[in-house]
Amino acid sequence: MKVARLLICGLSLLVLLGCQSLREQMLAENYPPTFVDSFEDGCSSGRSAVGPLGQFDKDVPRYMAEPLYARGWEDGFRQCEDVQRIDDWQARREEQWRDDEWRHHVDQAMAKALRR
Repeated sequence: MKVARLLICGLSLLVLLGCQSLREQMLAENYPPTFVDSFEDGCSSGRSAVGPLGQFDKDVPRYMAEPLYARGWEDGFRQCEDVQRIDDWQARREEQWRDDEWRHHVDQAMAKALRR
């Protein structure tokens, strides 16, 4: 019992220590800090662009002056916008499926009531 608890605690600690933010992961993979900064800005802007009240996070002077910043921002924007659109589409699809299931249940209950 004690060994199992120690093993679980040890594994949990390893999992927690292994978690990295996207920023830390990109820096560990030797992406330039300018690219990482701009990727994060573009990514948050891409996620916001899909929603109704989008807010852009772009350092315009840097975007205009630094090609690496501009490329990172564009990459982050496109990737995160696409992921957000897919997530939203899947959520709407699940909601539609639940609505269809509910409608089917109501129709079946109505048919059963009318047969009586």
